[in-house]
Amino acid sequence: MAVAMPPSRVEVSGWSWRPVARDALLARAFHSCTELRGRFYLVGGLLTGGARKPSSDTVVFDPTGGQAVRLEARDSPLLSHHDAANVGGRWLCVVGGWDGSRRLATVKVLDTEHGVWEAWTATPDNCPPAGLSSHTCTRLSDRELRVAGREGGTRTQRRYGSIYTLTLDPSARTYCYKEDYHTASRSGHCAALLQTPGPHPGHQLLLFGGCNSAEPEIAGQWSQGKIKEELPIAPRLMEQLARLVSKGQGSRQGPRGLRHHSCSVVGPFAVLFGGESLTRARDTICNDLYIYDTRKSPSLWFHFPCADRGLKRVGHRTCLWNDQLYLVGGFGEDGRTANPQVCILDLFI
Repeated sequence: MAVAMPPSRVEVSGWSWRPVARDALLARAFHSCTELRGRFYLVGGLLTGGARKPSSDTVVFDPTGGQAVRLEARDSPLLSHHDAANVGGRWLCVVGGWDGSRRLATVKVLDTEHGVWEAWTATPDNCPPAGLSSHTCTRLSDRELRVAGREGGTRTQRRYGSIYTLTLDPSARTYCYKEDYHTASRSGHCAALLQTPGPHPGHQLLLFGGCNSAEPEIAGQWSQGKIKEELPIAPRLMEQLARLVSKGQGSRQGPRGLRHHSCSVVGPFAVLFGGESLTRARDTICNDLYIYDTRKSPSLWFHFPCADRGLKRVGHRTCLWNDQLYLVGGFGEDGRTANPQVCILDLFI
């Protein structure tokens, strides 16, 4: 049962994560967390660090009432290190992941209207990856997702990454992978679909982290009008982020060697939090907030560190809903203990 949290907070560098709910059902890491119809759908994940098998739970969290319930649906996938996307405001499309013994490229779909997992089938021209884990899956439309990650089997992964277009047909309950091209090798990265600044507006999909490089990688570019995806409207949070970065020092250099962090797009900003550093021998789990500001060209990074070690997270998720950014799950500083809290990002400007 979810428990509402008292309004306590630790203010650091103009921001903090304020606990608003707590439930043992939410204590997991390397899960997916997707907002759909005003609910957060958590699928799978690891319940403890070092667990050999992922969870097969699907948990629904209501941010309005602060309540979490386990969805009693058959065939809920046993997965971690997967990704998921909202399709048509009805279906939750879960892509790839680790099932405890191997990496998968399967597509599992939850019909949230009826609360059942459906068996969608691959089309004859489907060319799936060998297997995916710690990849990203970004919605471009109700019929198209962009998947970015490094293929792998049971024990090995390829030395390069791949970009796939995953085409969906909800009416026929079918899907089809098509490999577009190869990219730098990344795992545990994040993806952000952002509008491009400058005289030629459009959209680009950027990949951050998952390797030693600090440079974002373009995983797709579209001219104006090609992307019909309507991003959540968050005017108050956008204004607060703009005021926060106005007090910081922007840099062309982003975080180096960060993986298993969270990323949410808030208007022209990509908001990254936490993760694991590949550049440290000790104290690898982070609690830093990074904001990527695309309002002007060139885009700039803003770094807001944190002194509260209790906010360290890895394998967590953030979700934007109702003009607020929510933090759900993840392992804490020890990399083994799953956090059962739901928090909201507070900005003190």
